Amino acid sequence: MRLRHAGGTPLHLSYCTNVHAAEDLDGILAQLDVYAVPIRARLGTDVLGLGLWLAAPVAAALAADPALRARLRRELSVRGLEVVTLNGFPYRSFQDPVVKHAVYRPDWTTRDRLTYTLDLALVLADLLPDDAARGSVSTLPLAWRDPWDTVTADRAARRLDRLAAGLAAVESATGRPVRVGFEPEPGCVVETTAQAVARLADVDRDRLGVCLDLAHLACAWEDPADALKELGRAGLPVVKVQLSAALESAEPDVLREYAEPRFLHQTRNPAGESADDLDEAFERSLPGPWRVHYHVPLHVTPAAPLATTVPVLRAALAELLGGPRPLCDHFDVETYTWGVLPPALRPRNPEQLAAGIAGELDFARAELHKLGVTS
Repeated sequence: MRLRHAGGTPLHLSYCTNVHAAEDLDGILAQLDVYAVPIRARLGTDVLGLGLWLAAPVAAALAADPALRARLRRELSVRGLEVVTLNGFPYRSFQDPVVKHAVYRPDWTTRDRLTYTLDLALVLADLLPDDAARGSVSTLPLAWRDPWDTVTADRAARRLDRLAAGLAAVESATGRPVRVGFEPEPGCVVETTAQAVARLADVDRDRLGVCLDLAHLACAWEDPADALKELGRAGLPVVKVQLSAALESAEPDVLREYAEPRFLHQTRNPAGESADDLDEAFERSLPGPWRVHYHVPLHVTPAAPLATTVPVLRAALAELLGGPRPLCDHFDVETYTWGVLPPALRPRNPEQLAAGIAGELDFARAELHKLGVTS
């Protein structure tokens, strides 16, 4: 959706399609009719933004074929859909029965990750609306934390230099700037704001920055105001914001029904104690309260003692949008866990999933309106 900051800057609100499983162009186009078009109708908006997820094989096919990119752009346009941001974190197979640590591979020590991300940038340059100031691609926070040493760090640094050069080449060829944001996440080489500042100290800040996922920020028990000030002092731009909420409870036992086999659910408490998954947190009897990396629907308030980190989301939005100019202009709702929610909360058919995503977008739009953002 197209919005406008109180100071006049255009903003973009979208939902991330990594919640859907299709990994070829025909499947992606089918998703548009099954989900995106009904969501747009429910919201009553002329244009719906998508944070498109393209698995590596379809990204490569699109990058190699200008006619295929033109087809995708036409298919989006006739449905009232637009794309200013891509999710380049999962490489492929993100809705497989078991994902867990596989989502971090290939990482930024590899040529495959660089190739995939530059494919996405080229595709996005051709998908961008004519009046969009720029595009954004979110990516993983370099790698899972282990193994990581000076050798792997140097290898990743060389990839990031080539990434910046590749993005410059895309802009030179297309006239469209695309930035890449590294997304701090629990358990990774870049988990916290301080680690982002340290690990990304030497990157090209015109083209590279941070994708701020608000569930991840909450799981790190970071204060949004402090985090954004630290990024600002370092001159590290917020390329993209993922509007997401994590689970929270001072009574961890109520979280047992959320332990599931597909995704990793890193768990943290305010004392800095951590577990890499919910099952591990229970096995170790990690003291509460817990915040759990489990993206939950933004607009649903669970019954106590279960809660979500929506207050962190609200605090972050106030910091991001409270000044005369926004600190970011791309906002993407990213709840990819609809299919693994406890059975009582899980959508039973595509219509229910479309209704749920529309509810999240409506919630996000209302929160932005409270901060003076207009439609």
